[in-house]
Amino acid sequence: MSPDWDGLPDDLQLVLAREAMRRAAETIACQAEALAGEIEVGGLADRGGPEALRLLAAVVRLSARDTLVPCGSA
Repeated sequence: MSPDWDGLPDDLQLVLAREAMRRAAETIACQAEALAGEIEVGGLADRGGPEALRLLAAVVRLSARDTLVPCGSA
């Protein structure tokens, strides 16, 4: 039987949540780069998107680094 999320220690919940966010950020960044590549090879109409998508990928990766302090409050 797998443990319930609420039954996990807080530090483990934090580690798992951070890893999930890191993976989600990397997935978004990879998809943005793949879409930029499709635009460049003519698979999709170019409306100025490739560089914007690469910028999005860089920003997502930068914000996913553990060295940055989370902002806001919950």
